[in-house]
Amino acid sequence: MVVEFLNPFANRIAGFLIGIGLPVHAGAVPDRTFLPGIHVANGVLIVDEARLTYPGDLLHEAGHLAVTPAARRNSVDGDAGEDGGEEMAAIAWSYAAALHLGLAPEVVFHAAGYRGGSGSMIENFSAGRYIGVPFLKWIGLTGDDYPAMTRWLRD
Repeated sequence: MVVEFLNPFANRIAGFLIGIGLPVHAGAVPDRTFLPGIHVANGVLIVDEARLTYPGDLLHEAGHLAVTPAARRNSVDGDAGEDGGEEMAAIAWSYAAALHLGLAPEVVFHAAGYRGGSGSMIENFSAGRYIGVPFLKWIGLTGDDYPAMTRWLRD
């Protein structure tokens, strides 16, 4: 399925996600979602572009789906999860994906995100102080050459 968004960042990110096997659909989302304009419905990222405040949030939500075991991925609905290890892995995954797409880290770690800690995230990742990478290694998505990824989705 091809999804076209007007925002070039959203369009680029959606194309990448679809290409690695994470479905993205344009559509209406509930009024209250964890991230504006994005809802996860049975493993599908639903995007309401008119309400999408930060396109980089797509990479973060996709990161949650990517690190979820394949057998559970299609059952993720609404909140992508509260597991701390998976949260840190989703952060590391989204950073690697942003770099892979040639996007600045600020696209994912925007000033309104991460409870005011986006500047620290950018500083730490830029200096090679990565959180979540041991989890990504453990599930076989990367090796010692992070932020290069061996594969994008957990089995």
